[in-house]
Amino acid sequence: MIVSKTPLRMSFVGGGSDIPTFYKVSEGAVVSTAINKYMYITVGKKFSGDIRISYSKTEQVNNVHKIKHPLVKESLSALNIAGGIEITSTADIPSEGSGLGSSSSYTVGLLNALYAFNQKRVSTYELAEEACKIEIEKCKEPIGKQDQYAAAFGGLNFIKFKNDGVVVVEPINCEEETIRKLEESVLVFYTGRTRSASDLLKKQSKNIEDSNKKRKMMEEMVEKAHIMKKCIEKNNLDEVGSLLHENWILKKEITKGVSDHQIDAWYNKAINAGAYGGKLMGAGNGGFFMFLADKNNHKSIMSELSDLKYINISFDTKGSRIVFNDENNG
Repeated sequence: MIVSKTPLRMSFVGGGSDIPTFYKVSEGAVVSTAINKYMYITVGKKFSGDIRISYSKTEQVNNVHKIKHPLVKESLSALNIAGGIEITSTADIPSEGSGLGSSSSYTVGLLNALYAFNQKRVSTYELAEEACKIEIEKCKEPIGKQDQYAAAFGGLNFIKFKNDGVVVVEPINCEEETIRKLEESVLVFYTGRTRSASDLLKKQSKNIEDSNKKRKMMEEMVEKAHIMKKCIEKNNLDEVGSLLHENWILKKEITKGVSDHQIDAWYNKAINAGAYGGKLMGAGNGGFFMFLADKNNHKSIMSELSDLKYINISFDTKGSRIVFNDENNG
């Protein structure tokens, strides 16, 4: 039996610039961190030779092509695993529509476990890029590339998306005390709402492709990612919060449907209670809220948002890893 452990992620600024319609014209960039909420994938040999997959549903088939779960189907095909395998998955928090990159964490973790099952080693970069290929090229998901790299690499990173599709992961070089202060300033709340990231990302991609004004807004978000990187390196965390707020305003302008009256009300309550800035994770319109605030204001913010579930998080530094590997795969 093999078990992989893969972190989810939070992006601070620049999300959406990892979509091809943007970065093929203007290079994208995000500031992103992996967090200590995980996707676990368990893989083991199955004596009968067929395939069993357990997620929100259970599938048992005798042929890869009969698998309904697209990520599992394409991953097994890519690694030439025809059968004799059982795959199960669990997550620390609700994964579907969360905005924390859960589908990419699932794909990265699944591939990591399957490579171990095949007794093959691959680099972190190869793992992330293979996950991108599975999700974007094979499954035709209208998503970008940041989630796969954040999940594979872990850590607090400045991730760049080149015109040719190459992704560059640069760990943000700062003191440990700065990381600690940034972690302490983060507040995360679950809205209790989920949404289809694909639908919102399709709209965003089309808006950027069709509107020069909205492309310019996205370029502003990328510039803010560059500035935020420098602010973190210089321990200027107050400015990081302001950039987060400015990024959220731009994000709402680029794609209608990212926010609504209720989301705006929650956001304004947090700002009035002392948050520097915040955003909804991922494509928006549900999932998880993240705010940055002086820790002295945390209680008042939590009181104002008492109808939301508070989630305590810290940063993950290791990325996807194999945490158990029985040599016999038994």
